[in-house]
Amino acid sequence: MLRKKAIVNINECVACGSCVKVCPLNIITIEQGVFAKIKTDKCVGCGKCAKACPASIIEVIKVEVDK
Repeated sequence: MLRKKAIVNINECVACGSCVKVCPLNIITIEQGVFAKIKTDKCVGCGKCAKACPASIIEVIKVEVDK
């Protein structure tokens, strides 16, 4: 089964927090003040974080998941 999930390129993230503010599930945190971390097991792939990211480093992908 395929599901959408958001992923962050942590090497390019500047920890601005834009994604944190728009996530409707509150599953994104800024880790160590350096990069955003998404709890991918809880992500529904809505894409709001990707749209809000000023650096365009969050991507919504399809991943295979077990039911």
